[in-house]
Amino acid sequence: MASNLTQTLLDPVLAADPAGPRITFYDDASGERVEVSAVTLANWAAKTANLLCDELGFEAGGKVSVLLPAHWQTAAALLGVWWAGGEVVLGAVDSADVAMVPADRLDEAPDVDEVLAFSLDAFGKAVPDLPVGMTDYATSVRVHGDQFRVSGSGSGAAALDGRSVDEVLVAARERASARSLTAADRVMSSASWSTAEELIDGLLSVLVAGASLVQVANADEGKNDRRADTEKVTTVLS
Repeated sequence: MASNLTQTLLDPVLAADPAGPRITFYDDASGERVEVSAVTLANWAAKTANLLCDELGFEAGGKVSVLLPAHWQTAAALLGVWWAGGEVVLGAVDSADVAMVPADRLDEAPDVDEVLAFSLDAFGKAVPDLPVGMTDYATSVRVHGDQFRVSGSGSGAAALDGRSVDEVLVAARERASARSLTAADRVMSSASWSTAEELIDGLLSVLVAGASLVQVANADEGKNDRRADTEKVTTVLS
C-alpha cells in the first residue's frame, strides 16, 4: 500500500483534473470565498513541507500538534506534514516537535520547540503582534519552493493520532465507499476537523475518492440551498 499519504491523495487528482476546484472555502461571517485547485493545494503542501524541513529542522517521524480549524490552509498544512513524513496529532500536545496554531488560539499553543502561527487570512496577511519565539506561517511559507523531495517514511509510519498511513487510507476509503463518493461528486460540509474521525470523514474521504469539497465556516443556513445550487453540490455531509 501507500508509502506517502499526500501523494496517494493528490497524485490521482493531479493527473485527472489538476486545474479544477479541489477545495472551495466559504466563511459566512466574513463573506470570504476561496477556490483552490489540486495544483495549488499541492504547491502549498510542498511549500509547507519545505518550511518544516528546511527552516524548522523537522524530520520524518516527527510529530506536529495541530489546533487549526476546518479551512483550506489547514488542508494544505496537513498534506505538507504528511509529505514530510510527519504525524499529525490533533490538539495541544507538548510532546510534539512543531505546533500549528491559529491566531485566535496562540495562548493554547503547547510547549514545543517551534510554533507556526496561522492568520488564515485570504490575502496572506501576517499575524499581528506575534509573540517572540513563534513563526508566522503566511510570511514564512511563501519563500519556500513549491516542489518537495518525498520523505522516506513508510506506509506503517504513524500519520494521524497514532494511526498509520495505511490505516488512515483504509478508514478514508471506507467512509467514501459508505457514501458512494466518486470523482464526479462535489461535497458540501460545515463539519469540524478537530478529531481524527472528523478529519477522515470530512476531508480525507473526499480527497481519496477524487471528489471536491465545499467547506463552509460559520455557516449561514439560509444561504445553503443557493450555495448548493451555485456550486453544483451533489452530496451534503451532516
